[in-house]
Formats: sequence, structure tokens, C-alpha cells
Amino acid sequence: AEGEAENLNVWICQSCGGEIVGDENTGATSCPFCGSPVVMSGQFAGDLKPDLIIPFKLDKEAAKQGLEKHLSGKKFVPKAFKDQKHIDEIKGIYVPYWLFDTTVDADILYKATKVRVWSDSRYDYTETSHYLVRRAGEMSFLKIPADGSSTMPDDITESIEPYDVSQAVDFQTAYMSGFLADKYDITAEDNRERINNRVKKSAEDVLESTIHGYTTVTADNASMNYRDSKVYYALYPVWLLSTSWNGQNYLFAMNGQTGKFIGDIPCDKGAYWRYTGILGAILTVIITLILQFIL
Repeated sequence: AEGEAENLNVWICQSCGGEIVGDENTGATSCPFCGSPVVMSGQFAGDLKPDLIIPFKLDKEAAKQGLEKHLSGKKFVPKAFKDQKHIDEIKGIYVPYWLFDTTVDADILYKATKVRVWSDSRYDYTETSHYLVRRAGEMSFLKIPADGSSTMPDDITESIEPYDVSQAVDFQTAYMSGFLADKYDITAEDNRERINNRVKKSAEDVLESTIHGYTTVTADNASMNYRDSKVYYALYPVWLLSTSWNGQNYLFAMNGQTGKFIGDIPCDKGAYWRYTGILGAILTVIITLILQFIL
């Protein structure tokens, strides 16, 4: 389509001279003709240059082993799916991330209760006392990540966190050789609300954890003032593995630094119902024996 063509760029492979076509966000790939790694350095120059990069610590073999380990601990994965161990595609990709430093002044008012229960010879009593509890504090957060790629689902990138950002190094294009990479297409400002929500949730959890001695505690009013923000542009390593089975596609992801692995898997419904049926029968026998003993 004409609109799609406008978003495509062409690069020349320095090894074989072949033309490589990629979309406007492609930052690194491999030549389809000779297999040589190709880094589109112009995608990471000037204002587009990342501040930091976490190099891949785990290789492709580790990603394959991660999939096997992920499947091995699951009871109801179909045996044929496990045995085939078929991977349609496996690729290491540097995902663009925005890292936010921010300070929040949090002030929260809570409604709390204390419930006292006692009895005498005639009645049972319940006394509920109501309180207003206030907690406030200043909290600083460093390098909170938010992915800057619209092609990477947020639930996947958040599920394979955290990364050890202390191992990040200054960006150099040499780290991208042999891997895929995208430049960001979601700006830092587009992620601001998402980051503020994560900070707000963390601040709420911290303040509420300081409240003790009440039966119930409910936040009634919260004020959050965000300041001293700083933003870094970084590339984080991710292994993506895809496979198909029975006409369905399954996507797995592994943190290329820590090895944390996530992904949906098919369920053998027959094995599941056999297992629950056996478990139900065992529970029925146990309950019957208990009732016989009591009676």
C-alpha cells in the first residue's frame, strides 16, 4: 500500500551489496542474502542515540534451554507439544526503553477502624471505632523502565522485569552486531502517565505499610506531586521465541540479562480433567472416612 511504502527504508549491505528493506523503526537486523549483521547506525545517531545499553548476557542456546525449563514444570502441557520442541523463530532483540528518575511528594489520608468484640452472660458485643490517619513523605525513584516500542506488548516487557541497570554501559553500536534492534516509536512524554501511575502505586504501598494496629485501612484521599524528573534512553536485551501448534501461535520472551522467562502454553484438557477427577475421587474417599470416624 502507498502509506506502508512511505514508512519503509532501504539500506545496502556492506558485505554483499544487497538491498535491505526495513520499516522506519528498524535499527539492526541481518542481511537476508548473506546473513551478515547490519546496524543502521543512523537510527541511533544525534538525538536518537541511546544513553545506555544492557548487553546480552545470555545467548540463543540459553533461550532454548529457558523454553525447555519453562515447559518442564507444567503438568498439563500436551506431551506432543513438549516432545516436538519446535521453535518457528528465535531472535534476540534490543528493545528501546525510557528510564525515569523522579521524586514524589505523597500525602494520603486514610479512613481506619478498630473493632473490639466481647461477650457477657447475656450478649455478644461489637464496638467499632473510626479514625482518620494521615501519612506523608518524600520518595525518590531511579530509572523506572517503560518500553518505547509499540510492537512489544507492555505485559510482556513488564513481566520479564527487572533488569539490573547497574550493569548498563554507555551505548555503542558494536553491542548490536548480530542482534535485531528497534528505535523508539513511543516518546518519553507518551509514557509519562504510565510511569506516574507506577510511582503512585509504589508510594501508596510504602505509606500504607507504615500503618499498624487497625482492623481496616482504606485510602480516602491522595495527593501526589511529581518533580525533579530526568529521563534516559536505553536499549534492553530480550529473546523472543515463537512456535505454532494445532493452528495457534505461542510467543515466549526471556530477559536477555537475567534469564527470566514468560509465555503462554497450551493446556491438555483431557489430562487436566483426568487429574481433577482423580483428585476429586481422593477427596471424596477422605471425607467419607472422616465422616465415618466422627459418626
